[in-house]
Amino acid sequence: MELIKPEIGLIFWMSISFLCVLFILGKFAWPMILKSLKEREQSIAEALNAAKKAKEEMAALKDDSEILLRQARAERDLMLKEARDAKDAIIAEAKLKAQTEGSKLIAQAQEAINNQKMAAITELKNSVASMSIEIAEKILRQELSRDEKQRSLMKTLMDDINLN
Repeated sequence: MELIKPEIGLIFWMSISFLCVLFILGKFAWPMILKSLKEREQSIAEALNAAKKAKEEMAALKDDSEILLRQARAERDLMLKEARDAKDAIIAEAKLKAQTEGSKLIAQAQEAINNQKMAAITELKNSVASMSIEIAEKILRQELSRDEKQRSLMKTLMDDINLN
């Protein structure tokens, strides 16, 4: 029952104990607690500032990366255009060269055909002349195989020579 209805002595000693504990906590514990709270507050503020600064840097980097990306795309487009132009120039040059080479080959082929044609014509003329001589020789041998025919031919030739 003493705890339910405390006496003055108990209240006095409890108050002195409470004040001693309060004094000891105020002297030693509260400064440490307040110091750690201030440090934590400062670290949180620094972290927030760092986060804000990082966010600003990220925004700046994003802007820079977008600019670089646009520049890279422009350079890529320019390089692709130059490559297409170079391709077209190479194709045009190759076509021109092929046409020139084709024309040269056609001219050489036509010249070779003409040369072979002339050679064939010359060979044909020589063959015709050779056959004509052989035929004439055979005819003359048959005609001149008898002495009478030889004498009559000689006489005709002599008459022709005298008339000229």
